[in-house]
Amino acid sequence: MSTVLKANERGSAQNSSLRKLRAEGKIPAVVYGKNTDSKPVFVDSKDFIKTIREVGRNGIISLDVNGSSTDVMLGDYQEDSIKREILHVDFRAVDMSSEVTANVRVALVGEAAGAKDGGVVQQPVHELPVTATPGNIPQAIEVDITNLQVGENLTVADIRTGASYQINEDESLVLVSILPPKQEEEISTGEEQEPGIPENEEGRETEASES
Repeated sequence: MSTVLKANERGSAQNSSLRKLRAEGKIPAVVYGKNTDSKPVFVDSKDFIKTIREVGRNGIISLDVNGSSTDVMLGDYQEDSIKREILHVDFRAVDMSSEVTANVRVALVGEAAGAKDGGVVQQPVHELPVTATPGNIPQAIEVDITNLQVGENLTVADIRTGASYQINEDESLVLVSILPPKQEEEISTGEEQEPGIPENEEGRETEASES
């Protein structure tokens, strides 16, 4: 059963109106889809964060707009990079029987045997695009690295299973490698900034802008 998130239609798209909504703890949003007319709405910020933490980045939400419910998934969102506040959200209306494509985070599981020997775990890919019906889009793709030795890697081909989703990447794409200890200094120390929502989830982040 989908988690319900209440929304209300909004009118003016002027910056002053959007700022007023945000000052009241609301998030301007839009609902769109293949067979759905684009509709500007707003949701309560606290309810939104609670919902995403509950269902996950790719979960199904029953968006209740003035009593009319639509199954949606979270699309793009805009965030204030300084205040870490959500400025705008796109909700994508979905047909539960039709396939959709979404980016799913790659989660490493276990401690690599090679890391115990001094090797360095390198993960060049943090998300993978997958296609499936909305209910079969996973919240994360878990990659077990327990048996990975120094000099070994895992590719998309290694994680293709009988799962109910399709990974839309070349099978040769390397997901994780165990580098020899001497290469540790060559690894970039830059860290990707985690998006403000949901907590412990990764999602696409766009530059904050007034919508």
